[in-house]
Amino acid sequence: MHKSVALILTIAHLNLTLSPVNAQTASGPPQISVSGSAEVKVAPDEVYLRVGVETRHENIEEAKRQNDERISKALSFLKSTDIKAKDIQTDFISIEPTFDDHVSRTKPVAYIARKSIEIKLTKVDTFEKILTGLLTNGVNNVHGIDFRTSELRKHRDTARAMAVRAAKEKADALASELGVKRGKVFSINANEWGGWWSSGSSWGSRYSGMFQNAVQNVASPAESEESALSIGQISVSASVNVSFLIE
Repeated sequence: MHKSVALILTIAHLNLTLSPVNAQTASGPPQISVSGSAEVKVAPDEVYLRVGVETRHENIEEAKRQNDERISKALSFLKSTDIKAKDIQTDFISIEPTFDDHVSRTKPVAYIARKSIEIKLTKVDTFEKILTGLLTNGVNNVHGIDFRTSELRKHRDTARAMAVRAAKEKADALASELGVKRGKVFSINANEWGGWWSSGSSWGSRYSGMFQNAVQNVASPAESEESALSIGQISVSASVNVSFLIE
């Protein structure tokens, strides 16, 4: 009986002796952990425009005919512009029956035909003209408008590099205040986002659609005095979380 108690006490003492060592090993070497973020402002040079035609009629064939007619009119307008054929895409037509809940849920009172067109504009200053032309040539829904940059990768690389520099400067400042020296990188992770500005709506919403350590502005082209649209700039952002060893 006494031997058993002595053995338990010996094991408990051994565990208590090893615990601080294990805790120190789990925490890793001394580090400085910081974050850095950056934002690059850039003028968009592409516009992705998603529009659609919605028609309804009590006769399914008539609903489809009217839709085809409006889509053909919109496509004819687009062909009259300098937009390349590869930058214009239509989807398949969809037809949906509608019912009157107060009369019958089995016999449709009308059929809704819908079809969408997606257009890529590489000349941002033509956006207003193209949208107006579409709305006066059959289109009655605007699903979405995306202003983007074709050089997203380059701007993300720039923002990431700026975020890393911001993190290093922050780590150096902390190390200096603490009387130590920043060592090699122990761990790092990065995130990027942005590069476009979007607005949009769903079917039935007609004519709709209309960080801090470092910031860099990329000048945008002058906008026409006659234009009612101010496109402005879009943001490309990046952030990093870095741990440096302390020397």
